Amino acid sequence: MHDTNLRIGVITPHPPSTGTLNEYGLHLVRSLALKEEVDEVVVFGDTLPDGEHYPDLPHTRFVDCWRFNSLRSAWRIRRAVVREDVDVAIFNVQFATFGDRRVAAALGLLAPLLVRGTGTRSVVLLHNIMETIDLEGAGFGTSRFVERIIRLAGTIVTWLVLKADLVAVTMPQYVTVLREKYGADNVAVIPHGTFDVPLESDTSVPPGPAQLMAFGKFGTYKQVEPLLDAARILSAEHAVEVVVAGTDSPNAPGYLERVRDAYAGDPVRFTGYVAEEDVPDVFRDATVAVFPYVATTGSSGVVHQAASYSRALVMPDIGDFRRLVEAEGYVAEWFDPADPESLAAAIDRLLSDDTRRVAQGLRNHAVAAGLPMEDVADWYLEHIDFLLTV
Repeated sequence: MHDTNLRIGVITPHPPSTGTLNEYGLHLVRSLALKEEVDEVVVFGDTLPDGEHYPDLPHTRFVDCWRFNSLRSAWRIRRAVVREDVDVAIFNVQFATFGDRRVAAALGLLAPLLVRGTGTRSVVLLHNIMETIDLEGAGFGTSRFVERIIRLAGTIVTWLVLKADLVAVTMPQYVTVLREKYGADNVAVIPHGTFDVPLESDTSVPPGPAQLMAFGKFGTYKQVEPLLDAARILSAEHAVEVVVAGTDSPNAPGYLERVRDAYAGDPVRFTGYVAEEDVPDVFRDATVAVFPYVATTGSSGVVHQAASYSRALVMPDIGDFRRLVEAEGYVAEWFDPADPESLAAAIDRLLSDDTRRVAQGLRNHAVAAGLPMEDVADWYLEHIDFLLTV
């Protein structure tokens, strides 16, 4: 065992930052800070807009040291980690964490290698891998030539990320790819985990129209139109309201405003950005959680959140969604992402059969309750203890 309590650095967006993976960062940091063997968690976050401040949290301190789309983020993170002298640095990242501009995003992911070069142990939680991303669907591949260039760059960046002491991924298939393609022997599966799982399952829904809720950042591979078209089909048999919870993707500015104009008069509500304290109500009010995605870019935090609030899931039969459900034990209604009628039929199976909807919500809550973030934090601490004693 490590002979003193740990000071752990976590490089992540964290609310009030709205960067991708910010909510995951919040819950990972919170869970680590509550552990007896941890003295302090130092969060190396992105610089907030003027007037915004990071919260005061127990056993947690914030150091804002990098900027989204900056070409110097990796070097700034390295310098801050050296100054704070933490025992280990955990990177909560995916390929677009440090920027939606390709060069900035790639350079930011040099940070784990630079930190390890200082003698500080580095652990990367990599939420997606380039080999399973549908670049065109995700809005990154504008042509076959561009897609080939991005995949080549992604391979190089992945190879560099694998120079960390440990790379954790959330699905077994990712380990297989990283071992077979890159010869990596420092990868491990650590489950995604679920946030703030209520002790008691609650499948009840508010009175009124059935709320078909989609949550996320929309406009690239998350597209609202199929859900709205499905709602029009369902309206012949059910009173429904579509709830779009979230904002535009950084790669699709103005998308939701265009959708609002195109579907003016339809029963749809746009919540805008959902603050952390409002997340439970958004999920509890939903009759079903719908995932109108045409591609996936890794394990979905929204799936885990919806399951923790006992919601039935309506999911496209593609990529990582199937692998996630099969690996972790959730249950879902499946649809063809290219067919709004298929989506309408999947939702109808739940709206027409409360017993089916409730049973799926109960099953999903039970699975979520078995994967709390507190346990995920223990997995990280076991790996960290091993790294610090070899």
